[in-house]
Amino acid sequence: MDYSTLIQVLDSSLRMATPLLLACLAGLFSERSGIFDIGLEGKMLIAGMASGAVAALTGSVWIGLLAGIGASILFSLIHGLASITFRGNQLISGVALNFLASGMTVLIAQALFHQGGRTPPLSGAARFNAIDLPLADTIGAVPLIGPLYAEVLSGHSALVYVALLAVPATWWALYRTRFGLRLRAVGENPESVDTAGISVIRLRYSAVIITGVLCGLAGAYMATGLQAGFGREMTAGRGYIALAALIFAKWRPWYALWATLLFGFLQALALRPDVIEGTFGMAVPVSFLDALPYILTVIVLAGFVGKAIPPRAGGQPYVKER
Repeated sequence: MDYSTLIQVLDSSLRMATPLLLACLAGLFSERSGIFDIGLEGKMLIAGMASGAVAALTGSVWIGLLAGIGASILFSLIHGLASITFRGNQLISGVALNFLASGMTVLIAQALFHQGGRTPPLSGAARFNAIDLPLADTIGAVPLIGPLYAEVLSGHSALVYVALLAVPATWWALYRTRFGLRLRAVGENPESVDTAGISVIRLRYSAVIITGVLCGLAGAYMATGLQAGFGREMTAGRGYIALAALIFAKWRPWYALWATLLFGFLQALALRPDVIEGTFGMAVPVSFLDALPYILTVIVLAGFVGKAIPPRAGGQPYVKER
């Protein structure tokens, strides 16, 4: 693999990793508060449909983005209602939301546009366009470092940079603020938090809403940035891959960045079978390359990458003692 090809693969890796990173950070907030959320897939899907549909109808990607975030927050609140208020099984609630989103998105898109459950192709102001970073042309002429800046880091849509900035923002919020301290505490020992006079319910709902916002950004990026419109089942299991990346990252923001970049790299390789053939001198079936991220997901979930200890109160509804 020559350097120019590597640059192209890394560029695709960053694009592919963006929705995974946003969804992984979404799961990080939820699970740190003690709410397991297997419904990341459904939230991304409903957000992708809402953002793609509204952007197509209004011609504004920003209105579409708000619609996607709103739809994802609505699904998050449903999950919160079932898991926090009614103390239901969190895994079943998440799976139910995934099934609901899978059918609802196709029905709504078909009813609105009559294109087989898809939205019309987006263009112009209806989708996110590439942003060139400052001095990209000047620095691009510098050997080795220049192409990394001009072609890998520059030239992405706004939500890619939002996802990258969300990593240090998440680290700061969790480890340098009172809210983060309380959020992590409620995921480990909610009884102690309640004893201190802090509302466990309010903290968990706050985490659920943040999860909805981040999943909304992930779904909107897929429909209006990565692709030009919503398509049936367009998330293709990315919500589950994000959960595997979260376990791989051991519920830490910076580790989540590297874990999702690894999954994004494997997805980028699936788009370039010629790279594998040129590097190793053998043809690899495209179907095998497509399956690589899911194979790694199974490996992570099976525990072959080391022991990952989730928050102690994760998945357990909190019942206030009287």
